[in-house]
Amino acid sequence: MRQPVYFLSHGGGPWPWMPEKRDAYAPLTAALQAIPAALPRRPAAILMVSAHWITRGGVLLGSHPQPDMLYDYYGFPAHTYEIRYPAPGSPELAARTADLLRADGIPVDFDPQRGFDHGAFVPAHVMFPAADIPMVQLSIERGFDPDWHHRLGAALAPLRDENILIVGSGLSYHNLRLFGPAGREPSIQFDTWLRNAMTPASAAERHERLRDWEQAPAARIAHPMEDHLVPLFVANGAAGDGPASLCHHETEAAGGLTVSSFRFD
Repeated sequence: MRQPVYFLSHGGGPWPWMPEKRDAYAPLTAALQAIPAALPRRPAAILMVSAHWITRGGVLLGSHPQPDMLYDYYGFPAHTYEIRYPAPGSPELAARTADLLRADGIPVDFDPQRGFDHGAFVPAHVMFPAADIPMVQLSIERGFDPDWHHRLGAALAPLRDENILIVGSGLSYHNLRLFGPAGREPSIQFDTWLRNAMTPASAAERHERLRDWEQAPAARIAHPMEDHLVPLFVANGAAGDGPASLCHHETEAAGGLTVSSFRFD
């Protein structure tokens, strides 16, 4: 049974470990917690494409068998710098992924030291709190080219038939200077466009819309830098002609933002 692919709007910082954020993040919590039961079977491993790992000239794969943690956030409570998400890595999945990418001419190498960043361990913790499913992180490329990342995703597609869950972790709106009420209108405008862009049946049609994302309403307000949108390009590439569906949508995230997440079957 083929695993779906997800693009997740992962929220801000280490929110699952902050009780004061519980109510604000209740919609995202519910959406993430619902994912395991919606899968055709328990995944053998997760390939996590996080917006928080950016490399130049190609991509890297985490290859440590027991990755450490990378607390890539600032100004949060002291206890959030002691979080552990002890999921094992999978050097085997890293090697298999590298073989697929190299076969398509995509430059790739291994990073045996890098730990899980919060774009990876936050959604993984909420989906799979037991941390008993191996997880491998894959970086995105600093050029942020939609075509390049769509091709990257398409090269990963065979993993879906090998019981690997591919997750793109970013945010459908990511402007840290306009969070909360200040981002309400631009997030509505961009999210409305994005949900329409996900409507066509084929990944190719969706990609034609995504590659022109800068022409969308409020595009560069929603994404001054598109790093958090790029995992969606990868997820859509891995989807093939599987349909996209909305798996999380809210209009009051972070005090006023409209955000969405998508599943591809």
